[in-house]
Amino acid sequence: MPQPLRKILVVQHVPHEPLGTLDRLLRAARIRIKFVNFSRNPDTVPDITGYDALIVLGGPMNVDEGHRYPHLLTEMRLLQAALDAGLPILGICLGAQLLAHVLGAHVGRNRAQELGWHPVRLTAAGEQDPALHHLADGRQVFHWHGDTFAIPAGAVHLAESDLCANQAFRYGQHAYGLQFHLEADEPVIERWLRIYQADLAAANGLQAGQRIHLETRAHLLPMRALGDAVFGDLLRLFGWQERAAPVQLGHRMTVPIPRILDK
Repeated sequence: MPQPLRKILVVQHVPHEPLGTLDRLLRAARIRIKFVNFSRNPDTVPDITGYDALIVLGGPMNVDEGHRYPHLLTEMRLLQAALDAGLPILGICLGAQLLAHVLGAHVGRNRAQELGWHPVRLTAAGEQDPALHHLADGRQVFHWHGDTFAIPAGAVHLAESDLCANQAFRYGQHAYGLQFHLEADEPVIERWLRIYQADLAAANGLQAGQRIHLETRAHLLPMRALGDAVFGDLLRLFGWQERAAPVQLGHRMTVPIPRILDK
């Protein structure tokens, strides 16, 4: 019988990149949330046993910075364990890049930093996706990244944008990677505009922060409704379908983890 979604493990890298609007949806569904906060406990080694799903959030570090952030190796092993167990997975920004890496795909610099409000477009497969189909018609969503992922072998390419060809993918039926931030709310966005001022000025000019602030007033409420629809469908998909069978092939890392730590 399908099992309800009761307990989710959430990996958080820094305090200013939280669950955002996802927190409200999870708590409204009475789903228990267990946080692993690597900024507070970088040496912790979480175990996926006993959890119904895994969410890996964003962060300012890059996938190839394991020499600076050894917990990235821990996260890769955690993602591998979740894939082996057939658990639902949601990776957001850095979380999506880590998931793509574990699935054997290249992760590296995007051709430009994508910061602020930009539209995304669905692929033909994305238009048919049970959750991402809500993104139709080039809806404006919030972005904050300089890296990007290739679509893993065996995964489905779901969305793209003018600045970044690979915005979302699905692996199997229950593993999703999203490069953009549907979960971002106004406090999160305002904190990023303060914390990441140098990156923003270097990429988009001195007036970029004010422009994003003004655009947030126009786009935030529509994105909140969009996020509720997408995440609501993801939770239903994650929580009430049969667990996927453990994946035996196609998700082994092509780059050995020790190479990352040796850099």
